[in-house]
Amino acid sequence: MIKRYTLSRMGRIWEDENKFRRMLEVELLVCEALSREGKIPRQALINIKQRARVNPGRIQEIENKTRHDIIAFVAQVCENLGNYSRYFHFGLTSNDLLDTVLAVNLREAAKILAGDIKKLLASCAKRAREHKRTVCVGRTHGIHAEPITFGLKLALFYDEMKRGLKRLEEALETISYGKISGAVGTYAHLGPAVEAYVCKKLNLKPAGIATQVIPRDRHARFIGCLALIGSSLERFAQEIRHLQRTEVAEVLEPFTRTQKGSSAMPHKRNPILCERISGLARILRGNAQAALENVALWHERDISHSSAERVIIPDSTILLDYMLQKLTWIVENLVVYKDKMKENLEKSHGLIFSQRILLALMEKGVSRTESYDLVQQAASRVWETDLNFKDVLMNTPQIKKYLSAREIEGCFDLNYYLRYVDNIFKMVGL
Repeated sequence: MIKRYTLSRMGRIWEDENKFRRMLEVELLVCEALSREGKIPRQALINIKQRARVNPGRIQEIENKTRHDIIAFVAQVCENLGNYSRYFHFGLTSNDLLDTVLAVNLREAAKILAGDIKKLLASCAKRAREHKRTVCVGRTHGIHAEPITFGLKLALFYDEMKRGLKRLEEALETISYGKISGAVGTYAHLGPAVEAYVCKKLNLKPAGIATQVIPRDRHARFIGCLALIGSSLERFAQEIRHLQRTEVAEVLEPFTRTQKGSSAMPHKRNPILCERISGLARILRGNAQAALENVALWHERDISHSSAERVIIPDSTILLDYMLQKLTWIVENLVVYKDKMKENLEKSHGLIFSQRILLALMEKGVSRTESYDLVQQAASRVWETDLNFKDVLMNTPQIKKYLSAREIEGCFDLNYYLRYVDNIFKMVGL
């Protein structure tokens, strides 16, 4: 299924044809800069622009012999330039093209991902408002804790994805640098003015200082950002997976009319998309590890990062694009079982109100230790017998000594736990 996404907007960014087209764009901008400095005749620039074309098939033929993609690219373009070829790729090294083009492509990819996140945010906001007051049980360590609302779960994810978007925007800034500074970054054959001209035209900033390559800490931050966003997606996907368990059954991942869940068991409705998101998040984290390994290159460059980047950068952007789109669809169409949430809320027989009883006793002047022991002893009877917690409290003399029946009853008010929901929504911008 993911293969289809190699033909998407994101996939096309990383196709060879686009790379060669971008490389030619950089080459022509360098020629323009040199022409402005009087190093390339105006007529030569005009002819180069008219004749320069990329032919991916021909480039591949040449690369099969040269075993060098940039030499193959330059050779193919120069086949059409005649005597003007002497001005093409003048003073450049391979990574002047590759790293500058990579920055352009990463900017384009980041803009697509930012658009994906904004769509997911809109979906989360809509569903969060819808379930703002849909009460369910909050769980810590997988055990019933205190009441919450399903809207708050969605609001939490919404807030997390807002941070993800901000991180992406910051990573985009970090990666938006090009370099046209030559074989070891000294501008020996082309001055900084050429780099400045090219970068301005491409909406990049000059690297200022580099080796033959732009330092890979920039790229590691970008890929690490994608991995972190992927981990956030996995966190929410994992929440859905748990809530869809038969024993919980509070939500259901969208299940289409013709969809099948199992080749053996016709009744099955499995959270396969959320499981897929969890699996792909692991790949993003693995790619981030490879990006970190790419930071340490020998001297002014080695090529150990190149082969890894040809995999991890396209894959990470394509995977995250896919994951964001899938989770957006899940959120938009997620089936929420309010009645089941209410039923599960009552499964612990009122134990979720234990802290209110604890605090009520302390407010009566009972020490924390004695209050805790009294409430825990009452709770233990519920765990062991499935009695109702309120009934146990009502029939415990040591507690009735301090709390009246009305005061105990008041501790079981759900609205007490929801009185700041509006404030929370306002704080996260919902």
